[in-house]
Amino acid sequence: MNPSADAAPILALRGLRKRFGAVVVADGIDLAVRAGEALGVLGPNGAGKTTLFGMVTGTVRPDAGTVMFEGRDVTALSPARRCRQGMARSFQVPQPFAGLTVFENLVAAASFGAGEGERATYDRCAAILERCGLMARANERAGGLRLLDRKRLELARALATRPKLLLLDEVAGGLTESECAVLVDLVREVRAGGVTVVWIEHVLHALAAVADRVVVLHGGRLIAEGRADEVVRVPAVAEVYMGIPVDA
Repeated sequence: MNPSADAAPILALRGLRKRFGAVVVADGIDLAVRAGEALGVLGPNGAGKTTLFGMVTGTVRPDAGTVMFEGRDVTALSPARRCRQGMARSFQVPQPFAGLTVFENLVAAASFGAGEGERATYDRCAAILERCGLMARANERAGGLRLLDRKRLELARALATRPKLLLLDEVAGGLTESECAVLVDLVREVRAGGVTVVWIEHVLHALAAVADRVVVLHGGRLIAEGRADEVVRVPAVAEVYMGIPVDA
């Protein structure tokens, strides 16, 4: 799915600012994500990527600026209300309900995140488990899953909330090449189903396989934008990642 350049933004960030003491993690960020787009977010550790996701989803309150979702200002809305409106995210470190089964984790996400009755979610949750390769683990406790299956579950729980916008925080981190390929295929399938994806990732080839466009965040600012193969050649990006001076 390749959204047109003039497609309406599903997400628009306007002048987002955030600091923790003397550390500035967002310094007037402006960003628009088109409906149906897959946007990649690159940046070194400490660049403010996860904090950016927190401001989008409501777990972090910006010091200034607005978050617009489907043309509405959601800056003051709670994470739960944003989720009900169609935002979902995964976390860099998977955070399942460890004592519940894999299936129960999805039912909880669908019930509270999408506001559906528990029994009404069963068939849909089973279909998501099948789609994410977790059906064989449905009755296992989530706390005992290996890393790949925990990452799959993190994505499956987000999908159970019926997202229009899916924010992925380093879902490929810590995986082998073959495991990473499994996750990339799954994200591609989700995106092909019409879900807008914003993906933070350090594994560049995984990001390049999915993203239409990549932005690079550093020091609380966006320092580059373009295709994955373009942004890695931007001098400022080379300096951030490899210590090569901009005038080299």
